[in-house]
Amino acid sequence: MKNITLSADESLIEAARERARAEHTTLNEQFRLWLANYARREQQAEEAMAVVRELRGKVRTGGRTFTRDEMNER
Repeated sequence: MKNITLSADESLIEAARERARAEHTTLNEQFRLWLANYARREQQAEEAMAVVRELRGKVRTGGRTFTRDEMNER
């Protein structure tokens, strides 16, 4: 694993360390998770769009259109 150096305000770093401690983890581990998610975000978006493209040919609404509220109902 390669080390990197980051610069940030001391109070921000300390607040982040306190939060990590409260979550029973480390700031280093939280940064690794963030970095992994950041690096994968574009790939995840492309994978999601591939699913949407695949479903477009399979899902039918019978010509009915849905309102924004209907589409967002859970």
